[in-house]
Amino acid sequence: MGSGKSTIGRLLAKELRLTFKDSDKEIEQRTGADIPWIFDVEGEAGFREREQAMIGELCANDGIVLATGGGAVLRPENRVALRAGGRIVYLHASVAQQLERTSRDRNRPLLRSADPGRVLSDLMLVRDPLYREIADLVVETDERPPRMVVEEILDRLHTLPPR
Repeated sequence: MGSGKSTIGRLLAKELRLTFKDSDKEIEQRTGADIPWIFDVEGEAGFREREQAMIGELCANDGIVLATGGGAVLRPENRVALRAGGRIVYLHASVAQQLERTSRDRNRPLLRSADPGRVLSDLMLVRDPLYREIADLVVETDERPPRMVVEEILDRLHTLPPR
């Protein structure tokens, strides 16, 4: 959350001349409801079911750059689909940076808390090892402009051995 997935994904897709897809935006378009509403009505479990179906569908497409929601990595099925779908770039941001980037965003149901910093820390403890397990590249985004991050990704993608 707040690592720059959508911004960086859009820029990366443009550089690679690929289509950009955001799994959360695709869910919102299909359902006609925003993510906070889905969380309120269906709970996190209901949202995760929708997310898993969407990630499976999107990962079957060639020629896209996909940004997923931060919790997509929690389900083993999503990790398998993502690995099968292509290269995985984990955009890592510190909790302090995430807190700064998300502090005014009301579209984050998991941060509706008296202590969003604690929530982000707890999420990082669970999610970070899972992202590192499946990532082809780990790229730090703290205090870095999106274009600089995209340049690093492009440079490093070319050095990866074939899968």
